[in-house]
Amino acid sequence: MKTRFLELIGQQTADAALTNKYWVEIETAHNNKKRVYHNLTHLENLFLELEPIKNQIEDWNTVSWAVFYHDIVYNVRKQDNEERSADLAVERLHDIGYPTAKIERCKAQIIATKSHAVSDDQDANLFTDADLSILGKDWDTYSNYFQAIRKEYKIYPKVLYNPGRKKVLKHFLEMDQLFKTDYFKEQYEKQSRLNIEQELKL
Repeated sequence: MKTRFLELIGQQTADAALTNKYWVEIETAHNNKKRVYHNLTHLENLFLELEPIKNQIEDWNTVSWAVFYHDIVYNVRKQDNEERSADLAVERLHDIGYPTAKIERCKAQIIATKSHAVSDDQDANLFTDADLSILGKDWDTYSNYFQAIRKEYKIYPKVLYNPGRKKVLKHFLEMDQLFKTDYFKEQYEKQSRLNIEQELKL
């Protein structure tokens, strides 16, 4: 992940001190011991999902910045993680002279991970679909995912956690489609629904 980041930021600045500062900030946040799922492996998996369709993405660099920063602020006690992550991305990108219009696009893409609603920005749709792709993996992978999420929310007892988790899962099932793009829908829609239904039974 560090190599990916260095290649990305190297297109914008040659300031080695700033580059190292930014990377350490990202690495430290995602290596927090409280993170079991929302860590650097999650970011790497997003890149692995998006790289095969890189030619469909209009602005690869902006989406890449969104990947790196979309979970940099992650506190299970808070409801504004996406907004705070987006604000931090804006600050960092502004400091390295990234174009203002692209900064705003990156901010919107990060905030889009809060609701995963359809966006007018197709890059945002591909990004948020990739963020949900874990839902459509094989059962063992999916099972490891929801157990990891539970560990991240271990401060909450079952009596509080389970109703909230059920609400999220039922919301997914009530959606006409989980994935907004044809590419991800074809790959993961069917299996996602099967996995969610199975988790609800548990």
